[in-house]
Amino acid sequence: MAGCRMKLELSRVVQGRGRLGVLKDLGKTGQHSLEVPGCLLHTHLGTVPHLTRDTLHTLSNLPSVTQVTLSNIAEHQDVLEEFRDGFRRFAGLHNTVLYCSLHDPATPCPTGYTTNKTVSVWGSGGRIELTVAKFMALQKTVQPDWYQSMADGETWQSGTSRKRVRKSVDRTLAHLDECLLVHQNSQELDGVEVFGVVEGGDILEERVRSGRETAKRPVAGFCLDGLQTGSMHQALRTQLITAVTKELPEDKPRLLHGVGRPDEVLACVEAGVDLFESFFPFQATERGCALCFAFDVSSDPELAGRAPPAAEGWKAVLRSMRHEREEKNTTLESHIHFECTTVRFHAESCCSRVPLRCSALLFCFSEVS
Repeated sequence: MAGCRMKLELSRVVQGRGRLGVLKDLGKTGQHSLEVPGCLLHTHLGTVPHLTRDTLHTLSNLPSVTQVTLSNIAEHQDVLEEFRDGFRRFAGLHNTVLYCSLHDPATPCPTGYTTNKTVSVWGSGGRIELTVAKFMALQKTVQPDWYQSMADGETWQSGTSRKRVRKSVDRTLAHLDECLLVHQNSQELDGVEVFGVVEGGDILEERVRSGRETAKRPVAGFCLDGLQTGSMHQALRTQLITAVTKELPEDKPRLLHGVGRPDEVLACVEAGVDLFESFFPFQATERGCALCFAFDVSSDPELAGRAPPAAEGWKAVLRSMRHEREEKNTTLESHIHFECTTVRFHAESCCSRVPLRCSALLFCFSEVS
């Protein structure tokens, strides 16, 4: 496999963890870049849910990297193989970098379907079992610019045994080695980058071992998996991320899977994460919700560092009485109001120390209606 073309240039590191910079030379032509911290453009089969292509292109500061998932694509492998020119041209995607992940972060996957040799993805037709050979055949068909290696990520549930977590790390490393071997001998994947996956559940020792061993492989970046919203408290997530990133090289990006809530994104930025998925607005929209932010960021460090008065935590009105169903066929609307002084203070403080380029990182949150 040729040397990594992707380059991460850091302009600032705060408290040894929060990182500000630019990910350069993206794509096979190397003409794209992505500011970090930043997010990927969430899609379903290459289309942003609920937005037409014309509407999408009226938005500014769209991420330069589009995310597609094998869970959506795998059942269409025969069609793509017959098409021959890759998913980007098949879906009419232009002037974007294509990242292919294993699972759709907006759709929970059933657990208990992995083996030593296979993982499963779930499409509209049900379960599809993937060996490394089939997984890599799909990557050759999709022809992404970078992709997540095959991984056993079924240890995110609390209470998973240490033995199961250890097995997940071992399987993921074995899958990575097999994927890299096929990748190195594949002409179709020349110029395509591989991201290694860091597993380990909520066990610190296994997280560190997974990060250390993955960093020894010739990968372009790292996917931090199994830390998704709902799997653990943010304090534990921050502790695990902080420990893992100490094992990872500074010049390679860290992508966090499954975390999209704005408060959690900000906390993970401070812990050292560079890239995030942007599925959260889609999930909110599917629940019939609107996202409203008071995101006034002060550039004055004195104001940003001042403790907020009477911090009350999140105020989330999921079923506002103002939007109760009034008649049988009326759509029930909901309203989430993220109007918390704690979150606002956190955002202001974080942005004053590590500028978040909020127009890019949080564009999806402000555009959903």
